[in-house]
Amino acid sequence: MTSGHDISLKHWGVAWVGLALALHVADEALTGFLPFYNQIVLTTRKSIAWFPFPTFSFAVWLTGLVVVTLALFAFSPLVFSGRAWLRPVAYFLGTLLCANAIGHMLASLYWGIWAPGIYSSPVLLLAAALLLLATRRAKLPTRGAGSA
Repeated sequence: MTSGHDISLKHWGVAWVGLALALHVADEALTGFLPFYNQIVLTTRKSIAWFPFPTFSFAVWLTGLVVVTLALFAFSPLVFSGRAWLRPVAYFLGTLLCANAIGHMLASLYWGIWAPGIYSSPVLLLAAALLLLATRRAKLPTRGAGSA
């Protein structure tokens, strides 16, 4: 028989993996997000010299996204086992990726175009919101029962 504890951890783990599987990276790569992003950064720096966002080459950008995706998968077994220290990480990722998805949507509205990354933004927003909800609901094991 499965306990409520096991079910909540399973949901948390599935939400974590779902976030890693989101199609957003492919959407951005296929719709020209990087040149769009780099141009926004360069244009903004003309007005605000201290603008903190970097520009990226395609290789560096794609490598970073692949590394982050692989790291999410690598940590998945720890999430499924209920490691408490991953809860704040999950909250951070969920919040960051909700903001990312909303940013693509707002950019599309602001510029009146389908901004690169917009097609998968609803999926990313849903996956990130589900991660936040599952993280909140996850019943983690008590100390000494696998939470270290």
